[in-house]
Amino acid sequence: MKLNEAITAIDGIVPDAKNGLPEEVFLLASRLTPMVNVDLLLKDAAGRTLLSWRDDEFAGQGWHVPGGIIRYKESFEERIQKTAVKELGQEIKFDPVPIAIEQFFCEHVSRGHFISFLFKCRFSGYFSPENKRLTETSRGYLKWHAACPVNMINIHEAYRKYI
Repeated sequence: MKLNEAITAIDGIVPDAKNGLPEEVFLLASRLTPMVNVDLLLKDAAGRTLLSWRDDEFAGQGWHVPGGIIRYKESFEERIQKTAVKELGQEIKFDPVPIAIEQFFCEHVSRGHFISFLFKCRFSGYFSPENKRLTETSRGYLKWHAACPVNMINIHEAYRKYI
């Protein structure tokens, strides 16, 4: 198959990239170009930071700042709110200017290079993670941290000074 035929086939599979990409196409794209993402630094009135447990082949196990990869033609604001609803169950307020911009390189071939924008965020009121049937080592488990935990995922070590 020639390259142009392969591109035409992919275009047929992805009619609107703004709605996201099929996993195989996303992994191809992430092998070829950096991914841009937003990370949400959420603090409560006591100064604790909300972190999420992660356990996957790309980042390994550990705590991380909730975040999401920006989709094609999606604004920072849109991705921040979609990430908040998906990971936290509600919309949040945030400062429009990021407090940090980081470049992350990972060992994994796919999802191996990120340009990350860290936004200072807050809940409108009190927030208590529901976690439902998740345990502390379940992917997506949310927990408030008074100090930065030892077992942060490697790529989020750069955020230690903000936690």
